Amino acid sequence: MTDNLENQSQDDLETHLTQVQNLLAKMRLVEELVHRQGGPRQDLVENLVHKQNLAELQRKLEDLHPADVAYILEALPLNERLLVWDLVKAERDGEILLEVSDSVRESLIQTMDKAELLAAAESLDTDEIADIAADLPHDVIQELLTTLDSQKRARLQSTLSYPEDTVGALMDYEMVTIRADVTLEVALRYLRRLGELPDQLDKLFVVDEDVLIGVLPLKRLLTSDPEASVAAVMVEDVVKFHPEDEAHEAAQAFERYDLVMAPVVDMAGRLIGRLTIDAVVDYIRESADSDMLSMAGLKEEEDLFATVWRAAKNRWMWLAINLCTAFVASRVIGAFEGSIEKLAALAALMPIIAGIGGNSGNQTITLIIRGLALGHITPVNARRLVLKEIGVATLNGLVWGSAVGVFAWLLYDNPALGGVMALAMLLNLLVAALAGIFIPMTLERIKRDPAIGSSVLLTFVTDSMGFFIFLGLATLLLL
Repeated sequence: MTDNLENQSQDDLETHLTQVQNLLAKMRLVEELVHRQGGPRQDLVENLVHKQNLAELQRKLEDLHPADVAYILEALPLNERLLVWDLVKAERDGEILLEVSDSVRESLIQTMDKAELLAAAESLDTDEIADIAADLPHDVIQELLTTLDSQKRARLQSTLSYPEDTVGALMDYEMVTIRADVTLEVALRYLRRLGELPDQLDKLFVVDEDVLIGVLPLKRLLTSDPEASVAAVMVEDVVKFHPEDEAHEAAQAFERYDLVMAPVVDMAGRLIGRLTIDAVVDYIRESADSDMLSMAGLKEEEDLFATVWRAAKNRWMWLAINLCTAFVASRVIGAFEGSIEKLAALAALMPIIAGIGGNSGNQTITLIIRGLALGHITPVNARRLVLKEIGVATLNGLVWGSAVGVFAWLLYDNPALGGVMALAMLLNLLVAALAGIFIPMTLERIKRDPAIGSSVLLTFVTDSMGFFIFLGLATLLLL
């Protein structure tokens, strides 16, 4: 059922995008036809047609959720994106800026003046302003701080003071607190007076002079005796976080304990905020996107329709590193030019050794990076993990090394060449397994993101060592 709903949601998104793209194409076509026809009062006719088309597109946008509008903006080329952005009502600017990717947000903010940016930011909650603050001009942030009331200003400054990947940067301040000495009936009346409750609220925080002493789940509030006291039914064993805690550890706790929201307290136990599942899900998605880009050697998130110059610069660093590693691999081959000249089959077969090694290493490195991210790999189990991966590589090397060895033997009628292929495959798979383990673990130990450039470094190791092992064995045993 869940999969069907997700598929339906994605289909709806794609339908909305297609409708907007069709409206934009229709707009261009109609206006081009009107322009070609000419005639008296052509400018007036063109202006009227243009306004009609814009009005139709604006009506479509008004019916969409801000997240859906953000999805559409990310999928449009820059000129069409800015046209659609101009049609969005000003009161929705903040919500949409919050939903779009960082790179697209930057392109939209560049088109807005200070008054528009201030109006968009003021429509957001404190924690939401903090989410987009990094993309706002410094003078806008400074002026925004002067327009907020003292409580919101203090909260915003507090949130901005925490590093990006900490709980403090993700928490919000929409909390409902209650004392332990009141009855559940009093608590229910209090909630009714509030009227609107914060999103993702599944529990009330029980405090004693701002110190968190427990939580009251809403289901207990609704199902217990109204005359019972909060203290009698509250939960004292609470999963709570400090603002300095790492966000990825909090995300793991949310998954492990099936949390919807959790309190954030200072070192004295005073309640200062809460962490919600929507903030955690956003963080997980952004982290996954960042890791995927880093493994591919991209420096930062890239706008799908960024300029050629900007997109190229984003990809230069690891391309340069890859070029250097490719030169090293080429010199390994160059060292065995004489062997290749004597036995041309080596040139045709050596990419197989390097390619299979690279694929096997990528499987290992993906598992290791995931294990590090989840905190499953520790000094206690690391040795067993290494032995297990060596065992897997050995088994794969024996099976698939034998397969390629037989292939080379039959293809070139040379059993010795088949034996060299089999042995080289086994050894390179062992090298790939060790590289797949130790590259991310070394990066983790020196406090670097294990995902950044790992695949580039792995390719360098498996290519260079694959060529060296195969050509070296061939030189020793066949020539």
